[in-house]
Amino acid sequence: MTSPARPVDPAQARGRAARSRDCGRYERLRREDQDDGWDIPEEAGVIRTEVSEEVPRTIINYVRSPDLPFDRTLNPYRGCEHGCIYCFARPTHAWLGLSPGLDFETRLVARPTAPDVLARELRAMKYSVAPLAIGTNTDPYQPIERDRGIMRACLEVLRDFNHPVAIVTKGALIERDIDILSGMAAQGLARVGISVTTLDEGLSRRMEPRAPGPKRRLAAIRRLAEAGIPVRIMASPMIPALTDPELESILTAGAEAGATTASWIMLRLPLEVSPLWQEWLETHYPDRAGRIMGHLRDMHGGEVYSAKWFARMRGEGPYADLVAARFKRAARRLGLDRDQGPMRCDLFAPPPRAGDQLGFQFDAS
Repeated sequence: MTSPARPVDPAQARGRAARSRDCGRYERLRREDQDDGWDIPEEAGVIRTEVSEEVPRTIINYVRSPDLPFDRTLNPYRGCEHGCIYCFARPTHAWLGLSPGLDFETRLVARPTAPDVLARELRAMKYSVAPLAIGTNTDPYQPIERDRGIMRACLEVLRDFNHPVAIVTKGALIERDIDILSGMAAQGLARVGISVTTLDEGLSRRMEPRAPGPKRRLAAIRRLAEAGIPVRIMASPMIPALTDPELESILTAGAEAGATTASWIMLRLPLEVSPLWQEWLETHYPDRAGRIMGHLRDMHGGEVYSAKWFARMRGEGPYADLVAARFKRAARRLGLDRDQGPMRCDLFAPPPRAGDQLGFQFDAS
């Protein structure tokens, strides 16, 4: 692993997972922090979260990945303050000319007009309804949603259109929107996946510094389930030799909280995520770093990561097969191996707007 070009003093990065802010892969020039030579002591403050705004022209992102169960997504925010060090979405910050490291978790972009753009796209004559996935890139219930409310406004649009939605989150703030989600779920229009990576509070705090702890996420599963909202416990990502020994315990805790189905994904390290992850490993678990990275290479043909379809999510080889078999056995024992079935698309209907011409029937008798 190469040393980061822009390491940050740990005191500045308190409460963050990344410890560097190297430039993204698209930058022609590299930035490096240098001493100015004045020998004047300067106290560097803690890095705070900054939020800028973006006005998107479109908000529904269509995907064509053959190994995904959905073909469209929506992201109310770019970047994620939860700061999960393993997040496969970190490289998307490079598209903005920002660092997939600290910038990803400290320099966020909110999209306040997303609900209006969403409504406009759903009204388009050419639009064909299918379940919309939210939270597959950055978490819609990260801390800034508490003040911004963009996710809730998007849910209100989806509710008004009777549009099916599947949400993935670690954020307990989703409980705020139970009033919307429960009504949609009763019509077969909403389901939620809650990601629980580990039950170890200390490990979670180091690895996912600003996400709710495991107990809080399990409590969210319980509240959602009690409100009649189908919940999936997501044991993701499973990290070999670090969190995968907890697989059965995570599934059991999820089932006891009220989850009705389960899924898992192996740790993925695309692009800039790999050096960030290895830097984190060397900081917190240097004694296990070699073993963990060795297992990952074994599952990806000697590489740290492979983007091969149908293998990128879980890897290949004996270790991947063993984890898959353990998951299958535990899910069957806990009753989490059931199929949730398709979501309803037949209820979709754009609501009338002020000034719309109302339809009528002419009685010729």
